[in-house]
Amino acid sequence: MKLQNNDTNHSLPEVYGSVKVPKNGSFWQKLWAFTGPGLMVAVGYMDPGNWATDIAGGAKFGYTLISVILISNLFAMLLQHLALKLGIATGQDLAQACRNSYSKPVSFILWILCEVAIAACDLAEVIGSAIALNLLFGIPLTVGVIITVLDVLVLLYFQGKGFRVLESIVGALIFMIFCCFTYEIIVSDPSIYQVFSNILPKPEIVTNPEMLYVAIGILGATVMPHNLYLHSSIVQTRNFEKNGIGKRSAIFFATIDSTLSLSLAFFINAAILILAAASFHNSGNQNVADINDAYHLLDPVLGVKFAGIFFAVALLAAGQNSTLTGTLAGQIVMEGFLNIRLKPWLRRLITRLVAIVPALVVTILYGEKGTGELLVLSQVILSFQLSFAVVPLVMFTSDKLKMGEFANSTLLKISSWVVAAIIIGLNIYLLWNTFFS
Repeated sequence: MKLQNNDTNHSLPEVYGSVKVPKNGSFWQKLWAFTGPGLMVAVGYMDPGNWATDIAGGAKFGYTLISVILISNLFAMLLQHLALKLGIATGQDLAQACRNSYSKPVSFILWILCEVAIAACDLAEVIGSAIALNLLFGIPLTVGVIITVLDVLVLLYFQGKGFRVLESIVGALIFMIFCCFTYEIIVSDPSIYQVFSNILPKPEIVTNPEMLYVAIGILGATVMPHNLYLHSSIVQTRNFEKNGIGKRSAIFFATIDSTLSLSLAFFINAAILILAAASFHNSGNQNVADINDAYHLLDPVLGVKFAGIFFAVALLAAGQNSTLTGTLAGQIVMEGFLNIRLKPWLRRLITRLVAIVPALVVTILYGEKGTGELLVLSQVILSFQLSFAVVPLVMFTSDKLKMGEFANSTLLKISSWVVAAIIIGLNIYLLWNTFFS
């Protein structure tokens, strides 16, 4: 069946098809050519917005909620596979597919919701970076928030050098985060038996209401809606053959890239929870749920130097990484839904200012406590928007008219709807408890 593509405008046109894929290369050469987009997507699964829930879960309940992080990542792997498949099979990103499939009023509403979600995500990144700068260098939070405007200029400069350069920067920052948490895990000396015995979920996660609430918070904060738009676009930076064989190969290698990258994100998220469990839960500091408290307690609790510093360095790297991918997602969403092209510097400046203004107001009026609460609010907003990205994605990738031979199989279709229903249900529960409990 012929694939439908009603959109003549390429997603991220300045870098579309810019990364060469060897036609007759070996398995490893092709895998290397497709390596990169998965790392950029994995950034969203280790951004500062996830840290608070992981810290709270580890400090209060020890290693028990490691299974929840694993389940969250398995859900993410499935949804990101659908996103990359949509982009490769149809040549459209998720925003373009929505515009071509829905009426203008519906597309406009979806665009507004998505912009709010990206602004909320950017807000978490701004606050996370500002907190890290404050912890490392004593820079006031308000000044730290303003400094993050410079991220836009950095992104523009490096994207002009080629998309591979941007991917390399993201990869280097992820490696930095990985090294920081490897050190933290070594010095915190967690119980290996406890770690592996909690890989499978325990009944108490459901029977203990307090634990269930934190578990839902971890699940709700893990899958980021903007990542689905991002991934469906950046896989198209690869210059693969646009026939059935070429697309099937592209989906295969892009899925390996995505799955391996999200496995790395699982390690980092699990490491945050394990660090909190080994450092705080076992030392009687079970109410630590704040990034600042975690930073100040790590050195004295563990009895070593640099634990707090490496923690803050990893936070700064996570914030910077999330900034790069969040601003790209903003460009993809605006261009895809509205079919308009703004100059890249203007698009990214608008996205960043939408996040900076509320962050600046809160830090000036309420200081540290206010930024922590704003971080939580940003995750609630993301939870609300998630359904409006997941449902269209599952619908489009299950549609044979859109996807042709690449439409979801019956098993994948059922699995996707089950995962979507679980995520939507848990996020509704989280929202209800946040506002009405």
